[in-house]
Amino acid sequence: MNAYVFVSVPVDESEVIRELTEGLRRGFGSVRVRVSINDSAWATSIFPESATGRFLLPVKKAIRQAEGIEVGDTVAVTIELVL
Repeated sequence: MNAYVFVSVPVDESEVIRELTEGLRRGFGSVRVRVSINDSAWATSIFPESATGRFLLPVKKAIRQAEGIEVGDTVAVTIELVL
């Protein structure tokens, strides 16, 4: 199992994030966020993907194991921008 798997943020939400963070993004266009999936919550950054216009959220192996998430599963993710 990979150390990190990247979750694609939907296009509409990615556009909103892009608008809200214009001029505030960090290296490589990253945005600091707080994330929760079920009972797991953590601080990380999301990164823009130029090919699709979406942001990508890295989810580490420990979180996936704790929440019983397998690659290819659909999950509900809460993302809060840290501006």
